[in-house]
Amino acid sequence: MLSVEPIKAFQDNYIWLVTTNEGSIVIDPGESQKIITLIDNNQIDLKGVLITHHHFDHTSGIADLIQRKKVDIYGPRNNISEINNIVKNSDSINVIGITFEVIEIPGHTLDHIAFYSFNNNNPILFCGDTLFSGGCGRVFEGTFEQMFNSIKKISELPPHTKIYCGHEYTLSNLKFALEADSQNEYLKKEYKRVSKLVGLNLPSLPSDLEKEFKFNPFLRCDNKLIKDKINHKFNISGNELEVFTALRKWKDNF
Repeated sequence: MLSVEPIKAFQDNYIWLVTTNEGSIVIDPGESQKIITLIDNNQIDLKGVLITHHHFDHTSGIADLIQRKKVDIYGPRNNISEINNIVKNSDSINVIGITFEVIEIPGHTLDHIAFYSFNNNNPILFCGDTLFSGGCGRVFEGTFEQMFNSIKKISELPPHTKIYCGHEYTLSNLKFALEADSQNEYLKKEYKRVSKLVGLNLPSLPSDLEKEFKFNPFLRCDNKLIKDKINHKFNISGNELEVFTALRKWKDNF
């Protein structure tokens, strides 16, 4: 039996605690104290750490965790010295009885990866700051084309894949999505649903790909209404990459 539990960090980060009967792992520990408290209070056997990219709010807790117990740290090649298992695209790792495939998804950062598991036809994806519910990550180190291609890679996974991303950005993403796709009735319903959750201080995640295809504008760059909106606002009537780039630049200043 697999369980995934969110641990809130900083203002809006999520650290994910994954547990099976073989132990637990954490994904992107931006801080350590909440994890340590949870481990101590629940006698959790930490067996490993997965890192999606090098940003401090996803890695700053590693040092404290490995001071308490030496575990395998899986992540991309970058400047984080604590990573002791460098992984790259198509690598496969097995931790706590779960087999993860590594998918390189540059754009937000050049080193960004995701961890995907088919999980007995209950697929899960830990995608850091690349795909968010209702949105996608900013392009900091990579190019818009890289981010576009990374989102495309994710979109090719099974539609029932559960999406565990690194931040609680859903409500702000959906506010922007309503500007880009104002006639989308499914999006309007999702905005109401998420507004209630956030109002109760509850997580909006995980999402799943099937839902995201219905309301995430960055997965809908071929949609006529979104393309018409981009054309009207920016005088751009190009291909999906050009629509994606215009959407992302618009969101940067939204």
